[in-house]
Amino acid sequence: MKLSGDGNMLRIFLGELDKLDHKPLYEAIVLKVREMGLAGATVLRGIQGFGADSRIVHTAKILRLSEDLPIVIEIVESEDNIRKLVPVIDEMIGSAGCGAMMTIEKAEIIRYTPGESKK
Repeated sequence: MKLSGDGNMLRIFLGELDKLDHKPLYEAIVLKVREMGLAGATVLRGIQGFGADSRIVHTAKILRLSEDLPIVIEIVESEDNIRKLVPVIDEMIGSAGCGAMMTIEKAEIIRYTPGESKK
């Protein structure tokens, strides 16, 4: 797949414990992105954060170890593919019944190539 030039980055913020059909929501989203043939997705686990309810600060500090750390999924793709993906992800988040946030930013894709095969 060749991908270069102007694109968009979709960021999805959710919690580590959010589930869809008994599977972590972040995993279900990554599998959906792959199924749709997009360039790729990265899941990042945060060490501290809070969401829209602002009631609890989730943290990885040893004395206050949270089981629901923040998760960020980043997907860089063409604008058209990101716009097609957004309603699919929105439906998944709605079905999971969890709090989440999605943002879209412009991204200039400098390089997107597969690495050399590691044998």
